[in-house]
Order: sequence, then structure tokens, then C-alpha cells
Amino acid sequence: NDMKEKEYLFSLDMKVRDYECDLQGVVNNSNYQRYMEHTRHEFWESLGDNFGQMHEKGLDAFVYKVTITFKQSLRSGNRFRSCLTCHKKGPKLIFMQDIIREDGVMAACGEVEVVAVQDGVLTRGEYFDVLMKDILSKTTK
Repeated sequence: NDMKEKEYLFSLDMKVRDYECDLQGVVNNSNYQRYMEHTRHEFWESLGDNFGQMHEKGLDAFVYKVTITFKQSLRSGNRFRSCLTCHKKGPKLIFMQDIIREDGVMAACGEVEVVAVQDGVLTRGEYFDVLMKDILSKTTK
């Protein structure tokens, strides 16, 4: 069991679907990024916002950089938990994301950097400042 005890802001339980696996019988690497993206979107919605509503206000969040380290392969039918925490760094919101098999083994870990663009112009991340205040107020209650 190589899972470190971490505190996460959000987690989502999922299950590997057959079509996500490649010829070797393991989850194709690209799907880990999809799992992480789905988790970020669900996290955003748990905070009372979503990307559609943001876009209508002229605000868009874009992934700037993704780094994923693959530790242990997931296989068809595996249940796992996709977890995240985040912090602000300059204008970026940095997500630290882990995918952990139900037996506690770390399958993959990632770092995703996100930037905010208002009406086509890169922002200093003011939206993320507000978001982080909301997160901190919910986690310190």
C-alpha cells in the first residue's frame, strides 16, 4: 500500500469501463487525464459553478499544463477514487490529483495547471482568488 495519507478537497468514486482499456488489458494512458478532468468538473459544480455558466459570463478556464505520473495500471472493472486538492500559484490554479485503486494503491498522480481567460484576455486569476476563499471557508467550518 503506497498511498500516503493526504487530505483532499474533493473525491469521486468511479469504475473502469471495458472500452477504456487498450490491447494490453489496462486503461489507456489518455483516460487518466479524462478521469482527472471529470473530477475537476464535478468539483467545480460542488462549489456552485460550472463551465457553461462561466462561459456565459465571458470567463473560461483553460488547462495550461498537465503532468501525469503513472504508478500502477487500472484494469477493466477496477473501482477507484479520483481525488484532488488545489492551490493558487501566481495567476494559475494548480490541481494536485491522485487516482487511487479501491485497495489503496496509487494508480496515477497528476498536476494540472489552469488559467482563467476573461473575454479572450488572460487574467491574473482573480476568479480563482474568489474560488479559493470559498473553498477555504467551506473546509474550515
